[in-house]
Amino acid sequence: MAAINIPAGTRLAIAYAPEPGKDPDFTMNASFFKALDESAFLLSVPLKNGKAVEVDETQKLLLKYTMGSEAMIIAAYCDDVVKQGVRKYWKMRRVSEQRQFFKRADERYKVTIHAAYKQPTWAPKEDGTIPTEDAMTLDISAGGAAIFLSTRFDVGEVILMDLPKIGAAEAGEKISDVVSAICWYRDAPKGSPYRFICGVQFRFAGDIERNRMNQYILNIKDVYKL
Repeated sequence: MAAINIPAGTRLAIAYAPEPGKDPDFTMNASFFKALDESAFLLSVPLKNGKAVEVDETQKLLLKYTMGSEAMIIAAYCDDVVKQGVRKYWKMRRVSEQRQFFKRADERYKVTIHAAYKQPTWAPKEDGTIPTEDAMTLDISAGGAAIFLSTRFDVGEVILMDLPKIGAAEAGEKISDVVSAICWYRDAPKGSPYRFICGVQFRFAGDIERNRMNQYILNIKDVYKL
């Protein structure tokens, strides 16, 4: 895990980690105080509507801040409340890598689609093809998707996704080997048939691939009456 390199005094927008398919509500705020080690750090007691937030050690928090022109996000739990001098701080334990917080530029549609994924580095089968694993979307757009899957990847890794045929129109034909970068990751809820939920950002070689995906997503909207 990379070292925490956030300047003291950096403003943090904070949200509780949301349920699958929902967006985080960054309505709490605090200031970064200092790093303690690779995963632990202190921040000022978060405020919401001007009032101090009560500690809940079971709740995962998302901490968003800016570095230059980019917004970043860290997931962490509060381990303890500590006092330094006359001030109190929350001691946080980071549970995910520092990552870019990708702003959604495309409209996302909440729809369940069974898909497949693979990595080119996986060992091929006897016929030379690379085996795929099952995935399921929570939502999807022309720029990316949130998906259930059961393979552990690191943020920044790239997978290839196969999106199935949707409806009878040409625009809904299957799309294979969509280059997809992992941009966030968390455990799936208890009882889910999948182990993890992650967000992927689609990457295109050019306008032809991008336009093809745009048409595919518009077809999903029409077929599912979204």
